[in-house]
Amino acid sequence: MVKVYIDEHIDDFDLEEALAQISQQRREQALRFKFEHGQRTCVLAYLLLKKALLEQYGIQENPVFEYGEHGKPSIVGHPEIFFNLSHCREAVACVIGDGPVGIDVESLGRYRESVARYAMNEEELAEIQSSGQPDITFTRLWTMKEAALKLSGVGLRDDMKNVLQGDVRIETTEVLDKGYIYSVAS
Repeated sequence: MVKVYIDEHIDDFDLEEALAQISQQRREQALRFKFEHGQRTCVLAYLLLKKALLEQYGIQENPVFEYGEHGKPSIVGHPEIFFNLSHCREAVACVIGDGPVGIDVESLGRYRESVARYAMNEEELAEIQSSGQPDITFTRLWTMKEAALKLSGVGLRDDMKNVLQGDVRIETTEVLDKGYIYSVAS
């Protein structure tokens, strides 16, 4: 079972009220963001996880996180539940499953040739360069790579070029009218 939750309503809730409904751990994390948008996306990602936990497992209490060696979160007391969170300017994403999962959501318009040369292998670079919409192709590939890395729990690393080689299932959704793309790895 893998279930994805997406929310584009980043500015459509009372931040102060939402901060009171989340764990102290997450509240402190959210308030470390300098700008309100970062605070909102951090809180909304947590609220999506709470919704997923209630719907999928009947868990009503606020989850508390512990973190792996490279920062991948897990829920204290629930090693059987796997989840991952991501956010960008346009949307917040949460994936939950009964096995390891990773998700990445990114805004369109992030294409930079220098980053592509760093992160993409020759085949991927050729795909981007031959594309009629290199920003979309780059963002799709980037979200696939980051979701795969988040699945493994290692995070961004120096050998980005070969991330998509191997036995990882990745599904990508392009929400072009709203300006973002997300990928889920399982």
